Amino acid sequence: MAQLEVDLVAADGKVWSGTARQVSAPAADGDIGILAGHTPILSVLRAGPVRVVPADGGAPLQWHVDGGFLSVDADQVTVVVDAVTEGSAAAAAH
Repeated sequence: MAQLEVDLVAADGKVWSGTARQVSAPAADGDIGILAGHTPILSVLRAGPVRVVPADGGAPLQWHVDGGFLSVDADQVTVVVDAVTEGSAAAAAH
């Protein structure tokens, strides 16, 4: 199964990096879901949850973000956020 390479970065440094099956985020005009093979996109994010389903089948990870942007190109997902708060499931993040 194809995978996504994901980097979640905040102003104070990298929050999480790894491979994922799926990423969802609060885009400015509605929630967006990203799977492998997604069309390249650049989207502004509003406040809300960013969710990552790890490629290894582990528990989904979640963070609350206060805005930023998301970029997808060639199965590389980069999420750059203004501020981030870890969700309870994110405690096991790398």
